[in-house]
Amino acid sequence: MAALFLAPFYLAVCFYVLNWMLKWMAVCNNIFALAAFRYGFSALYILTATTLLSSFLIKKPDGLHRTLKHISNLWLGTFLYALIGIGIADFIRILLYFSPLADASWFHSKLMFAATGFFTGVLILFFSFYGFFHAKKLYTTTWNISSAKSCSGHDTLKIALIADLHLGYNTDEIFLKRLVKRINKLQPDLIIVAGDTFDNDFHAIKHPQKCASILSALKSTYGTYCCYGNHDLDEAILAGFTFGGQKENADERFEQFFHDAGMTLLDDEVRLIENHFYLIGRKDPARCKKLISEKERLTPNQLTQHLDKSKPILIIDHQPKELSLLADAGADLILGGHTHNGQLFPGNLLLPLMWENPYGLLKKGNAYSVVTSGAGVWGPNMRLGTKSEICLVKMQFHS
Repeated sequence: MAALFLAPFYLAVCFYVLNWMLKWMAVCNNIFALAAFRYGFSALYILTATTLLSSFLIKKPDGLHRTLKHISNLWLGTFLYALIGIGIADFIRILLYFSPLADASWFHSKLMFAATGFFTGVLILFFSFYGFFHAKKLYTTTWNISSAKSCSGHDTLKIALIADLHLGYNTDEIFLKRLVKRINKLQPDLIIVAGDTFDNDFHAIKHPQKCASILSALKSTYGTYCCYGNHDLDEAILAGFTFGGQKENADERFEQFFHDAGMTLLDDEVRLIENHFYLIGRKDPARCKKLISEKERLTPNQLTQHLDKSKPILIIDHQPKELSLLADAGADLILGGHTHNGQLFPGNLLLPLMWENPYGLLKKGNAYSVVTSGAGVWGPNMRLGTKSEICLVKMQFHS
């Protein structure tokens, strides 16, 4: 229903952007003012803008479907900055129109109009290209924390945290090979994959066996552990909105992928790792609501009530919620993702309005919350103002 309600708004802003593009181009050169060009450009624009729908409806042949998905993902990011850029230029024009400058001859000149359009277009293209290539760059972010507890065999525990791979249209085998190489170079004691390994569609992974094989090369002292995220569920999505309601059961291929990739799935489960520390993986609340067969997730107290709390307690929770409850239940470190740190500016500026810890390190009572911006991307294949990252958490203990 939300998608249907927003469709007229989307069409309106698409027309708004197209209208200004045609006006600016017509002033730049007479060729752009010809009816043949205007109709041709408008047709191409409409085809691109509607790839959100066409990629949703057209599943076969697979090559066409994937091409439409790639175009729609690039379109989303580019369109966002086109709308922001043109909106700002139009807003400034309106302000100047009601100011004394509106009487100046340059304000109404074709040269000024063309220059405004050209400058706006260059900025849109720059941010779009930069965002696309920046998303491919992988950073390593280090967080140093300390615990009053002791951990037998360790003065410091090195944890490599990744999340939000969103395997499929935006994340391929080449990226995974780089990711594995970078993580192994860190020589971690423990590797955590904190949810959203998938992108709502197992079929989106072109070569799932190859991807699983690549991830199985991850090396650490205690292994690789993961939990589910809200996108680790096979369901139809159109422009970010899900269709189909609740599902009876989860797609078994997701869990099999984890097994093939050498990852241990913790789904509201507790593991005592070689009698050194506890590791808990939580269910994702959004995923639980969409699966009829899925039980409600356990509360923090239910998960920790029988544990020896003199030992370090590490919790993987995809969405950084319930931080106070987890801290009160005895958690020492809460590892999550989900937020992407907004992924695209200005989203990163708005996240603090919705999340207590939208990104980075936050101390909550005696617990630390670490939220990664994610290794992959969702939707637009771009990052601006944020980064694709591996987090290295160095947890120091005191005996």
